[in-house]
Amino acid sequence: MNKDRVSVLMSAYNSENTISKALDSLVNQTYKNIEILVIDDGSQDKTLKICLDYAKNFKNIIVQQNKQNIGLTKSLNLLIDLSNGNLIARQDADDISDKRRIEKQVEFLNKYNLDAVTSRAKVINQGRKIPRFSYYFPKKIVIRYKNPFIHGSLLIKRTLIQELGGYNEMFYYAQDYKLMWDLISAKGKISIMKEPLYFLSMQNNISSNKKQEQQYYASCVRKGTEPTN
Repeated sequence: MNKDRVSVLMSAYNSENTISKALDSLVNQTYKNIEILVIDDGSQDKTLKICLDYAKNFKNIIVQQNKQNIGLTKSLNLLIDLSNGNLIARQDADDISDKRRIEKQVEFLNKYNLDAVTSRAKVINQGRKIPRFSYYFPKKIVIRYKNPFIHGSLLIKRTLIQELGGYNEMFYYAQDYKLMWDLISAKGKISIMKEPLYFLSMQNNISSNKKQEQQYYASCVRKGTEPTN
């Protein structure tokens, strides 16, 4: 059941108000063969201290620190290089995973011989599920217009993400959209689990605070062009 080693990657920036709940949801996973790699991306609050305190109590938590803020894309690539699992999972510092998320995703990925899997999510403090209607349409069509995959709920084979070259560092934003686009273009097998196994914050995050930047980088993904800023 726990033969696959899962490396959960989390980049955190000024997340002192949310990161404890995020880490709690990972250390309490029913799937036990996991390592949790957290990188503090130059935070100016108590994020790093909180992470180090968790690492003292949980041997499977590994904490790294960027001396200055370098962004999510580069931080995730650094964590991929440090990880040991044959499966790579994502988690954002302001989100929460269902306690059986990793267990169910590993089982689902192996059962259907997939390269990657995400799940639907419930929006924190709202309860609505996403993706909604787009979940029922072919992902190869939906991705032409928007990213139907919840990045924080991703579980992907290490070999595949390495073949894709990790996250494209030209994409400071929408790096997840670019990764999923490249995965589908490479005919990778990916599916979205119908059950919401992830609880997503939609307040004060990159998607809400950097909407215009996200839209620009996403348009570059769809056009097949490199960002110029």
